[in-house]
Amino acid sequence: MKQVQIYTDGACSGNPGPGGWGAILIYGSHQLELSGYQPQTTNNQMELYAAIAALEKLKEPCCVTLYSDSAYLINGFNQRWIDNWSKNGWKTASKKPVENQQLWRQLLELREKHQITWIKVKGHADNPWNNRCDALATGEIKKQRS
Repeated sequence: MKQVQIYTDGACSGNPGPGGWGAILIYGSHQLELSGYQPQTTNNQMELYAAIAALEKLKEPCCVTLYSDSAYLINGFNQRWIDNWSKNGWKTASKKPVENQQLWRQLLELREKHQITWIKVKGHADNPWNNRCDALATGEIKKQRS
């Protein structure tokens, strides 16, 4: 299996409000930057969407290390929230419907295709890949405003 590193980030101006996302895929010496914009969204939705967009770009099953500064995204997998939600009919522990359920379901499908290790990185710190993803995400919002 190909070894791919993915860095992702989402941003929102207001929450909810206009949002952007950014992702970088790294395979060997190859790099691909992706980004996008949503006129009305939330920060969490953009964090999830960045991971979805990046994983969907992979043309075959891969061994992926996905880095994000989103505790929401990373904990969803590493703390097995997504597995519990799925077992509980997409209800939280307090029996409320899971927020962003459609995005989580897409991530669940993508997890079936790839071997993914989810790693939390500190946001707005010294990780150049995370900082670049943040610039891509916020850049999409700025681009729409000009």
